[in-house]
Amino acid sequence: MSIRPGLCSVTFRQLEPAAIAALAADAGLQAVEWGGDVHVPPGDVARASQVAGVTADAGLAVASYGSYFRGDAGEEIAPVLDAAAALGADRIRIWAGRIGSAQASAQERAATVDALAAAAEQAGARGISLALEFHGGTLADDAEQTLRVLDEVASPHLSTYWQPTVSAPDDVAVAEYRRIADRVSAVHVFSWWPAAERLTLGARDGLWRAFVAAAASAPVPPRDALLEFVPGDDPAALAREAAALRAYLG
Repeated sequence: MSIRPGLCSVTFRQLEPAAIAALAADAGLQAVEWGGDVHVPPGDVARASQVAGVTADAGLAVASYGSYFRGDAGEEIAPVLDAAAALGADRIRIWAGRIGSAQASAQERAATVDALAAAAEQAGARGISLALEFHGGTLADDAEQTLRVLDEVASPHLSTYWQPTVSAPDDVAVAEYRRIADRVSAVHVFSWWPAAERLTLGARDGLWRAFVAAAASAPVPPRDALLEFVPGDDPAALAREAAALRAYLG
């Protein structure tokens, strides 16, 4: 099993891309997911090209483009695709709407699924895949609902991320991963407990060891395991957290 250890740039929104790339490289990571909120805005092709160069100069790969596309009415995927293409990202993280699966009406659900399907078709035409954020407050808020969205969109260009559900015990979180494992292309790695308190990875050692064991037996392991948050949002914490991640991945 070979999963690339990487970093989400949103971990350090306060830093410039060159500083983030240097931190990631020094920490022994291999790839960066560049966020669309601060570091690579949608449609800013010049900025995306610049960040692509910064990434390559640091000896890193572009893991993905972390977008905030949600399939809103009238929302266009084209600026997101333009940025991803200039960045050299072959995968874009997107969101399954803005409403939790239990709260969404049939009409709201259908609109979001249709928007995701249209976006996936456009992405696929440009050689780019999309992947759902596995997150509360969206249609992909648990394992079963994520599979439902993937099946309804029914596109070879759409996969999903996984991350541990906030407040879920280790065994519950890993069971959710196992349920969707063959559709997971990347993992967001962080240790929050008991809710959104940011701990070291080692503070949830059992979770990450169990995840790696599950990934090793998955039909298709995720390509990337991306550190998304570190305690205190502190750049000085990255080396320790990256070392822990690399150790878990073997």
